[in-house]
Amino acid sequence: MPQLVGGGYTAQVSRRGAALRTLRHGERDLVTSWPEGGPVPYFAGTILAPWPNRIGGARYTFEGRAHELAVTEPERGHAIHGLVARDDWEIAEATGSRVRLTYRIDGAPGYPFTLELAVTHELGERGLTTTVLARNAGEHDAPYGCGPHPWLLGDELEVPASKVLLPDDALLPRALADVSGSPYDFTRARAVDGTVVDHAFTGLARGEVRVGGVRLSWDPAVLPWVQVCTSRQLGYEGVAVEPMTCPPDAFNSGTDLVVLKPGGEHEARWTIGVA
Repeated sequence: MPQLVGGGYTAQVSRRGAALRTLRHGERDLVTSWPEGGPVPYFAGTILAPWPNRIGGARYTFEGRAHELAVTEPERGHAIHGLVARDDWEIAEATGSRVRLTYRIDGAPGYPFTLELAVTHELGERGLTTTVLARNAGEHDAPYGCGPHPWLLGDELEVPASKVLLPDDALLPRALADVSGSPYDFTRARAVDGTVVDHAFTGLARGEVRVGGVRLSWDPAVLPWVQVCTSRQLGYEGVAVEPMTCPPDAFNSGTDLVVLKPGGEHEARWTIGVA
């Protein structure tokens, strides 16, 4: 398991899901961790691709063809968090402050496309920057989305978003609403208290979320959505902050869906550090 040091930070990265297992600034833990070798609780720190969040009913239609995925959220019947979060990646390069991992999707049940993925984790003065590069190595257009799934440690939550996606009982998109006047208005930092949050936000004033003194930042032009999930209802620790290229069920809605042409590439990056 690669150990990274740089910029006053230390980190451990796992081959499982190319996941960030630990991140510390000095003696302070910034993310939840899990035992070396797993299991990985609640996708903590993993990379989500070729889609983040859920595909409703594990089914979608792309360019006129229907596809059926493996059901990986059996309690709701959905396909959740892509195809690569549960598998081991290959370590292509590792130095003192940087590691690059690779994974090839060469057709899968319900996803008959070929993608080459590369994830780079690198420590610096701002914290840990993660870059995900996807390339369509196949002969057909491919639907695509990505995001991370870290759980940040802190007592207050700030989400500078004007819109929240309200889900139905199956946690699929129902309606986009203003956060103003709702329980999901975290435009000013405040304690989560008893509010249960498992929602996607958009209309970002800036690409960042703060949980206490921990900040996750990104380019909102590339990642215009962020899923935020509190842990109280799960009996877990921290707040999951998941910047995403697209909202839940985008393979069906088409909202902000990335379509990779043969040979086409998509790059996204984000940074976790002290605020």
